[in-house]
Amino acid sequence: MTTWMRCHCNEEDIWFYFEVDSEGCVTRQVELQGPALTPTAAASLDEWQQAQDAGRLDEYDHRFGITAELPVTEWEGHDPEELTSDQFEEVWDTARRQITARPS
Repeated sequence: MTTWMRCHCNEEDIWFYFEVDSEGCVTRQVELQGPALTPTAAASLDEWQQAQDAGRLDEYDHRFGITAELPVTEWEGHDPEELTSDQFEEVWDTARRQITARPS
């Protein structure tokens, strides 16, 4: 079952949004920084793997970032807030539009 969550890192003032599969692996991740909630990452594990297979991993990482590598069950010190699919999709869509609109 897919779940969606977010958590905040106070030290860096970043909101992390996660889509997590039934095994606890992050399949999509958004990072919004500062009071303006500027998107700094909007990465998809599937896209990342496709970029790696195509030899374009550096380009993908530079533009969209990466997803967390450890399953959420192995994370320490985070207190996630559950989200609905619609809440996650709204953040995902907005972040992707803003990131893809920037010059690469």
